[in-house]
Amino acid sequence: MSDAALGITRSILGQPWHWRRASADMGAENLAPDDLVTQLLLARGVARGDLDRQRVPTLRGFMPDPSLFQDMDAAAARLADAVEAREAITIFGDYDVDGATSAALLVRLLRDLGVPVGAYIPDRLMEGYGPSGAALVKIGAAGSKLVVTVDCGAQAFEAISEAKAAGVEVIVVDHHQCATTLPDALALVNPNRLDETADAAIHGNLAAVGVAFLLGAALLRTLRARGFFGSRDEPALIDLLDLVALGTVADVARLTGFNRALVTQGLKVMARRGNTGLAALMDAARLTKPPSASDMGFALGPRINAGGRVGKSDLGVRLLTTSDPQEAADISLELNRLNEERRAIEAAVLEQALAASAACGNAPVAIVAGAGWHPGVIGIVAGRLKEKLHRPAIVIALDEAGVGKGSGRSISGVDLGAAILAAKESGLLVAGGGHAMAAGLTIAADQVDALGAFLNDRLAADVARASGDKALLIDAVLAPRGISPLWCDAIESAGPYGAGWPAPRVATGPVRIVDAGIVGTDHVRLVVAGDDGGRFKAIAFRSAESELGQTLLGTRGRKLWLAGRAKRDDWGSRPAAELHLEDAAWAE
Repeated sequence: MSDAALGITRSILGQPWHWRRASADMGAENLAPDDLVTQLLLARGVARGDLDRQRVPTLRGFMPDPSLFQDMDAAAARLADAVEAREAITIFGDYDVDGATSAALLVRLLRDLGVPVGAYIPDRLMEGYGPSGAALVKIGAAGSKLVVTVDCGAQAFEAISEAKAAGVEVIVVDHHQCATTLPDALALVNPNRLDETADAAIHGNLAAVGVAFLLGAALLRTLRARGFFGSRDEPALIDLLDLVALGTVADVARLTGFNRALVTQGLKVMARRGNTGLAALMDAARLTKPPSASDMGFALGPRINAGGRVGKSDLGVRLLTTSDPQEAADISLELNRLNEERRAIEAAVLEQALAASAACGNAPVAIVAGAGWHPGVIGIVAGRLKEKLHRPAIVIALDEAGVGKGSGRSISGVDLGAAILAAKESGLLVAGGGHAMAAGLTIAADQVDALGAFLNDRLAADVARASGDKALLIDAVLAPRGISPLWCDAIESAGPYGAGWPAPRVATGPVRIVDAGIVGTDHVRLVVAGDDGGRFKAIAFRSAESELGQTLLGTRGRKLWLAGRAKRDDWGSRPAAELHLEDAAWAE
């Protein structure tokens, strides 16, 4: 990465292009020129001696011993007792995709074990995030004295104390960052506990559904050791990997290590369409081919999220746990409708948030607040702000009582979750927590400015360092004719791609723009041609008003280098490829 790719030190977006290359000490100098997958693996940090394991990521190759994690054995033993006694259990989940898939995984597993089990998903608007004492006590009064919280609970000190006083036992399964003290739960399983061993802490990038999967494995192992399966079949935990893959991708967990194995194998399970609800959702999303990680992130995940954001919070869990095809079809159609509603609400809030962000100037963290903003879309809007401003962003929805619900998204190298937790411990927040790339909070309206000052002071150096290191990393340079389905197929075996394991980015050119226009609301669509006779389509998403979009729309005749990710386009009469454009640079 020391040399500029194609000699480009300043692109149209004002950044250098660098090669994302494996260093010589990885053995890259010994590669055959056409060993594409090996080059991609090495460039993503794979050690030379680990290539065979990484080529085909399996559970056997990557799964840790569940007992590695604090409280895992205690949680598994208590659940095993409940299974043997057929004790009622309630799974208390968050309302996003990770929470829905985590809850669905444990509900389906416990149901297969013959346990009376139900799910409780709090209403985003009426109950807020995470378990409340009132909800846990109500669950206990209804007959379930054992509750497992998933994707929440790491900061639920008061709620869990109230539950314990009412005779309700709580097991916490979470992945959000923990404080130095922990809630008084029966067990708290979380790879991000501060007292975890180094071997367990390396799995801190697991989504909650990954932690739930490990708890399921520990439970089955405990029951097996007790002879529980002597007279009955053991559930196939591997059949639930489609849920694990969906929750992992939708929560933007890093697709490295064990996560990469979970998603790789989960995609295979999802392709078999064994989950009635997921199959119906794929039909609603018009996914006719085996799904990809991208499909989970952009087609399936948002639809499940829509239930918690602007509809009924439990729709996702109901969909993922039903075996009734008609119920699955009805819920999928409702989620489809809610997703369209969510998009309209999001667009309105985004427009106002963008206008408000002008007042942030060049502050390291952009914090905007507005009365009447729908709290169900602020996380998505924060992500949009982050992409536009290239720095962490927090969006806060203020209610009539002067209480703000906020959601933040960060950039690589800036731990927003830890900063929010520190702000809570400093007394600036009513509640708050999260992980490195995303966080949530509750705040009094009169504390918003103080929070901004706190975060800007704490994160200024990290943001400056992350911004200073900004460069577009290029994996390969292709002639224009090389943007083809053949290339797209060739790189698939180095996937799945996502957060922490980026899809290969290619540079191609020089090309001239044959046609340019705006499609949708603000996407720039191009047709380009190269001197080698190659011709392909390219699209720059959400860029019509940006410097890149305006340059592309106004350029004729002058040649360009283009950089982005090549994707298959199977909509026409024959397969083609298009470039999802991220940057461009003058070629002359």
